[in-house]
Amino acid sequence: MLAVAVEEARSGLAEGGIPIGAALFDAHGALLGRGHNRRVQDGDASTHAETAAFRAAGRRRTYRDTTMVTTLSPCWYCAGLVRQFRIPRVVIGEARTFHGGHDWLAGHGVEITLLDDPTCTGLMTEFIAARPELWYEDIGQD
Repeated sequence: MLAVAVEEARSGLAEGGIPIGAALFDAHGALLGRGHNRRVQDGDASTHAETAAFRAAGRRRTYRDTTMVTTLSPCWYCAGLVRQFRIPRVVIGEARTFHGGHDWLAGHGVEITLLDDPTCTGLMTEFIAARPELWYEDIGQD
């Protein structure tokens, strides 16, 4: 499942954006939606990877049987989306370069799997070194 999110992250980077990818899967492992951070490409601060994957999945009666897979620990905005729609599981590629809201999610009963994946860490480490101003804009820091 992480491979889909990594592919999305690489697509975002190739488009000149931030290399964060995500995918939403059902309980049987079927892909419902995938996406990547498109803040730069769309000029839209709300188009994060998790929101893009969520939107691509389309409307569902419930999300209680889904798993969100993301290359990077979800920010507070995306953690809120997971909590709001009661997505019960989040698989995270890495949290070394950004420790988002996954501890908060775990505290609210969301099952968190942190993979510490070297590919995900490498994508973000290289991006942050090359484009620190864009990264700090993305995470809302001066």
